[in-house]
Amino acid sequence: MTFRNTGGTAATSGTVTFATHIIGALGVDWATIESAQPLPAPIPAGATTSRTYTVCVESWRVPLGMRVDTQKVTATWK
Repeated sequence: MTFRNTGGTAATSGTVTFATHIIGALGVDWATIESAQPLPAPIPAGATTSRTYTVCVESWRVPLGMRVDTQKVTATWK
């Protein structure tokens, strides 16, 4: 993911939250699991930075025939 700081001061800390959905074979959304990771800080004012994240879900939550889909990512910073 790429993070862009459009503010006038550096983002010195923060959190990236992932909402990963457990989807059944027929497309039914069975559950949403949230996980959080630290923001790649500091991000200077006007700068961009990239980071790759691995989102993990326990195998028992995803039975055979189901899949995972991270549908929402939010970031908060200070």
